Amino acid sequence: MSEIEAEIEETESIVDEVESEEFEEAQSQPAAKKDGPEKWGIVHIYSSYNNTIIHMTDLTGGETVSISSGGVHVNADRYESSPFAAMKAANAVVEVGRTKGFTGFHIRVRAVGGVGSRVPGPGAQAAIRALARGGFKIGRIDDVTPIPHDTTRKKGGKRGRRV
Repeated sequence: MSEIEAEIEETESIVDEVESEEFEEAQSQPAAKKDGPEKWGIVHIYSSYNNTIIHMTDLTGGETVSISSGGVHVNADRYESSPFAAMKAANAVVEVGRTKGFTGFHIRVRAVGGVGSRVPGPGAQAAIRALARGGFKIGRIDDVTPIPHDTTRKKGGKRGRRV
């Protein structure tokens, strides 16, 4: 019994020494940074009451990195604008952005605007949240809904929509 106890104590002391060395090494090293320069992009979120479209581009907006729609990830038309579909679309964009080497992005949220609704649809908030959880740095979040400076004429004609 005493030989076994001695061996156990000896192995425990060796394990303690190794763990303390690893802990000291982890404490002395600064947080690991990714190699290379940071690569930023822009994520355009168009959210209406019928669909949510998430489009990731480079900083100029000229080159499309990834694009995904809420309608691709659900089967029924009525769920295209749901927060769940927007979250799935955002996760798809995040995966492609990660493989292309992006480290951060700016977010531009757009509603229908013009004569339509100036409030983003239900998927916008869920899409932003999913993008934030993707592990990227987030720069700015802008609202780029087109708002007319004069009165734009609604469709329907002079007498309106007749039912």
